[in-house]
Amino acid sequence: MNTPDPGPAPAAVQGPAETLGAGVVKRPTRLADGRELIYYDDPDTTLGPDRALDAREPAPRPPTATMRRDVLTGDWISVAAARQNRAFLPPAHLDPLAPQTPSNPSEIPSRYDVAVFENKSPSFGPALTAAQGGAPAGDDAPRDLDDLSAPGLGRTRTSVGRCEVVCFSPEHSGSFGTLTSTRARTVIEAWADRTAALSALPGVEQVFPFENRGEAIGVTLPHPHGQIYAYPYITPRTTTLLASIDREGPDLFERILEFERAGERVILEGEYWTAFVPFAARWPLEVHLLPHRHVPDLAATTQAERDELAPLYLRLLRGVDALYDTATPYIAAWHQAPVHRGRDTVRLHLQLTSPRRAADKLKFLAGSEAAMGAWIGDVPPETSAALLRAAVASVPEETP
Repeated sequence: MNTPDPGPAPAAVQGPAETLGAGVVKRPTRLADGRELIYYDDPDTTLGPDRALDAREPAPRPPTATMRRDVLTGDWISVAAARQNRAFLPPAHLDPLAPQTPSNPSEIPSRYDVAVFENKSPSFGPALTAAQGGAPAGDDAPRDLDDLSAPGLGRTRTSVGRCEVVCFSPEHSGSFGTLTSTRARTVIEAWADRTAALSALPGVEQVFPFENRGEAIGVTLPHPHGQIYAYPYITPRTTTLLASIDREGPDLFERILEFERAGERVILEGEYWTAFVPFAARWPLEVHLLPHRHVPDLAATTQAERDELAPLYLRLLRGVDALYDTATPYIAAWHQAPVHRGRDTVRLHLQLTSPRRAADKLKFLAGSEAAMGAWIGDVPPETSAALLRAAVASVPEETP
C-alpha cells in the first residue's frame, strides 16, 4: 500500500495546462523540494499562463509520520511530531500561504487564484527514501485493510498517504464564505479534481476535503484555506456509518433526505442540493448538505451540480455568519465514500458544525461527550433551524 512518490523535479518543470469544468484551468508544477503544486485559474482570471519558479533552496522533507493502533478501539493514531513546527498565527507579511516576495519565502512562488500543494509537514505523507530528498520512511507501510484490522498490542505502521493545503485566495484573511461565486466554483472544481487524483493513488482508502474556520476551532493561519487528507484506512466515523447502512438499509441516505425535506428543519433548497439541521444534531450549530441524487464523492458530481453548489454553499456560510455580529467558527467537513467500499451506499454530504451556542458562548466537549462519546444537545434542532433559516433569508441570493 505504499504511495509512490516521483521524487524531486526541477523547479522549472511545469506540466501541461488542462481546462477543467466551468472554464477552470489547471496548471501543475513542483516546488523546489519536489512537492507537487497545482494552480487552478478562474475562468475570468487576470493572470497570465506563466508562473514564477520556487526560489528557495531545496530542503529535505521530515520523516513520514508513524501510526500507532489503539487496541481499545481499533483506531489508528498518526503521531506526526514535525507538525509541532508549523506556523502559528504569523503576521501578514510572513503569511506562508501568500505568494512569495523577497522578504517572504512562502510556500507558493507565484500570484494565484486557487493553489493546492502538498503539506510540508503532513499527518500522512509519501514513502520517501533519502535518495528522493527526504528521510527514509521505513518499510512498515500498511499492507491492506485486513492488515490494519489485525489484533495485537504495540502495532505500528508508517502513515503513508497524502495531505494537501487548498488556498482559496491569495488574500491574507477570509474564508470560503468570503469568496466570489466564480472563485467558489473554482475551489469546487479543484476539490473534485483532487478527489479523483488522490483516490487513484495506491494505498489511499478515503479522501476528505475540509475547512477549519476560526481560532476557536484551532486555526493557526487566518489565510483563507482548507485541506484535503488522503487516508491509508477508512476513518472511524465512516466505519460507523457503514455499519449504520448495514443496519438501516442501502437506501439510508435517500430516506434521510426524504424525511428531512418533509420536515421543519430545511434551511436552503435548490434543484440539486438541500441543506438542513439534522433530526439528532449534536452541535449547537449543525447543518448537513446533501445532493438530491446518489453520488459517492465530489468527483462524481455533474457540472450542473457544481454550478449550483457554489452560490448555494456561499449563501449557507454567509447565513451562518449573519447569526451574530462576529464571524462564526466552524468545521466544514465533506464526507465522501471510501475509495473501494460503500460506493453505492455512502452518499457525498457536507457536515457543517460549530461549537457556538450564543453570541458569547461556546460548547466545550467535557466529560460526557469527550470521555464517553455520549452527546448532550444544548439547542433543540428545530430552534437552530429556525434561526438559521432567518439568517440565510437575510443574505442576498447570488447567482452563478
